[in-house]
Order: sequence, then C-alpha cells, then structure tokens
Amino acid sequence: MIDPLRRLQYLPWRSLLQVSGLTVILVTLAEFLLSLGTLHSSLIRNTLSLLFAPPLGIVIFMAAAVGVGTLAVYLLERFYPQVLINTAILWALIPCLLLFVLIKSLLPIPGLVNLTYPQLFGIIVGVFWKGRPYWR
Repeated sequence: MIDPLRRLQYLPWRSLLQVSGLTVILVTLAEFLLSLGTLHSSLIRNTLSLLFAPPLGIVIFMAAAVGVGTLAVYLLERFYPQVLINTAILWALIPCLLLFVLIKSLLPIPGLVNLTYPQLFGIIVGVFWKGRPYWR
C-alpha cells in the first residue's frame, strides 16, 4: 500500500521555512516603519487613518495578506532557483507562512497581518496568484 504522507518528507522544508521566516521578518519591518511614520508624521497618520477607515480598511488588510503570500513566492523564486516549484511546494509554503505569522502574532508586535480567517484566505490567494505559472 502506498503511503500518501511519504511524499511530505521529500519536500524542501528547510528552504520553505527560511523563505517564510524572511517574508515575515520583512513584513514586520515594513509594519514597524509604517508605525514609526505614524508616530512622527501627521501627514502619514492622517493618510493611514483615511485608508483604514471601515469601508476601505477591510480591503487594505486583505491586500496586506495577499502581499505576504506573493512576497513569499517571489522570495522562493529569487533565493532558491534550484527548488522545482509545483503545486505541492505552494501548498507546503502556506503552513510554513502560517507558522511564522502565528509566532509573530504571539509576540506583542502590532501589525497588519495577523492570524485570522480572512487573512489566511488572503495568504493562500497571494501564494497561488503569484505561483500561477507553477500549477501542474
């Protein structure tokens, strides 16, 4: 009998975890710079308060999650060209990203990307949107 979980051990987990960690670090750095800008600039504060107002705020949070998924696939393409990206790799990238987003959400760091269902959906959309050429 064929073990379906056996293929999981052959995925490049180390590369996927490194890419996911780098992605979350870059996103956290961008969120930190954005929050620093709101503290020191009234123009940025007013602009962000307008962007995060209720009708548009939901779209901004979803776009941030889509951006995280897209950035992860881009970094995987850029830093690990030897990894043959396919649908299994893209699906394996999602739990790696969620692990690091979960770790980030446990830390007392405010940010745009947290572990919620809409943002989980946004990360999946971002991964498969950028990874569209690799669907097989």
